[in-house]
Amino acid sequence: MKPFDHTGEFRDPPKNPQLSRLTVRNAGVTIFAQSCVFAIQLLGTVVLARMLAPSDFGLVTMVTTFSLLLSSFGLNGFTEGVLQTERITYSLASNLFWINTAGGLVVAVAFAAAGSGLAWFYGDPRITKVSMGFSLAIFFSIVPVLHLSLLKRAMRFAAVSLNDIVGRMVYVSTAIGCARLGLGYWSLVAGAIAQPFAVCVGAWILCSWLPCFPQKVPGTGRMLRYAGKVYGRFSLNYCTGNTDNLLVGWRFGPSALGFYKKAFDLFVLPSCQLLAPIAAVVIATLSRFNKDRDQYKKYFTKGLCIVAFIGMAVSADLTLIGPDVVRVLLGPKWGEAGRIFRYFAPGVGMMLIYQTQSWIHLSMGTAGRWLRWTMIELSVTVMLFLLSLHWGPIGVAAAWTASFWFLTIPAFCYATRSTQLSVPSMIASVWRYIAAAAMAGVACAGLVRAMPWLPLIAASGEAGAVARIVLNSATFMPLYLGAIVVLYGGTAPLRELARLVPHLLPRVEGTSRVFPQARDTVQPLAVQRVDREVPVASE
Repeated sequence: MKPFDHTGEFRDPPKNPQLSRLTVRNAGVTIFAQSCVFAIQLLGTVVLARMLAPSDFGLVTMVTTFSLLLSSFGLNGFTEGVLQTERITYSLASNLFWINTAGGLVVAVAFAAAGSGLAWFYGDPRITKVSMGFSLAIFFSIVPVLHLSLLKRAMRFAAVSLNDIVGRMVYVSTAIGCARLGLGYWSLVAGAIAQPFAVCVGAWILCSWLPCFPQKVPGTGRMLRYAGKVYGRFSLNYCTGNTDNLLVGWRFGPSALGFYKKAFDLFVLPSCQLLAPIAAVVIATLSRFNKDRDQYKKYFTKGLCIVAFIGMAVSADLTLIGPDVVRVLLGPKWGEAGRIFRYFAPGVGMMLIYQTQSWIHLSMGTAGRWLRWTMIELSVTVMLFLLSLHWGPIGVAAAWTASFWFLTIPAFCYATRSTQLSVPSMIASVWRYIAAAAMAGVACAGLVRAMPWLPLIAASGEAGAVARIVLNSATFMPLYLGAIVVLYGGTAPLRELARLVPHLLPRVEGTSRVFPQARDTVQPLAVQRVDREVPVASE
């Protein structure tokens, strides 16, 4: 893709009445493509969990607790800025590229130098060299940010998807290959370096753009301020999301952290599979309607309902089958991770609903308000972590679940101020899904316990775990759908979701039909996209 024309203006896809159709299809193909990434990652998880010890994963997590924050330098900030701004030029993008790359070099060198300090904090000298390795991963993660952002703005999500899939394949193959050589935790380090390097090379190939030298361009300062607020918010949120790793690793050591991290990875997996892949698509679309409040409300409410419908079902089902899923995926030595996950699972659905408030802030350009709310979020969540640390990793997992249930309504009250969105209407659109999931989960648990005559249900091995997963899921879903029909007094919400399914299916001809007048800008693609990695095996 050549993102800029001969005048230096970005080749934006034009607005047209079928934008909603394109948005739904892009959302669908991102989830479809992310499923491919997930399948690759799942294979890597299953293999690596049996080849490496929990302490290997825990040691690497001690480092990634800090390194992943720096790896997102520019990714969280410049990406949203490029998507949200009305006008982006060749010169402005070049300025942002050089600022981002210079910042990436600084933070990578600083992290390598800080390795000895991390080793002292955790009391493990191995961390010094591991930190040096992850400094390379940080730099390679930052360099392609502008190229990927331009691809997303041009709605070239398929290209980004393919690049992510290749990157994940490189990670898994590198990590497994090194593990077979007996390199232990260095296998995870090698994979973490190889993946961003492959993504960086792919981004430069897919986006045919070489930045010019920096120059004084109007809008650079405004973009930096916006990106700084977004990254500041991300940093605070990152601290919220990783203080648990810091506390568990510091208090209980690498083995306990390895178990806890695997349970946490399964906890955030629905977010990575459902919400993260479509975030850029949704934000780009809502940003186009942030002055048409009726359309904005319509699109946001539909998106929230879809998230609630899927999220609450996943949450209730995982509460029933979570420990067995961990047993099947990771093997018998990861039983403690399954016990920890049981306290995470009830918060999965509310986590997905809670995270949609970010769509409002980013599409409305209210990054400063989002930053202020995140300070509140950080304070409340860390306080819950400290109060629960006495009960070990299980207590910290329960604190995560409690934080999402406690903060969701206040977060939406704050995000919707000075907008036409109404918190009562949001609650009205999702409460039935929450109630349906709770009713179906309790009923399913009762029914399955009433089936002791099924021999495999009580079995302790992997065969018993698989049998319980199949039985619980097969029993839960009809109960959940039936509860929704009862609470809504009909099948209207199910029919509405069913009408979206054909548009969620990836089709090659979709881009040229939706944007027929822009074929020189958005070229027909053979593969659709996915966004973001699934943090199961490495981080």
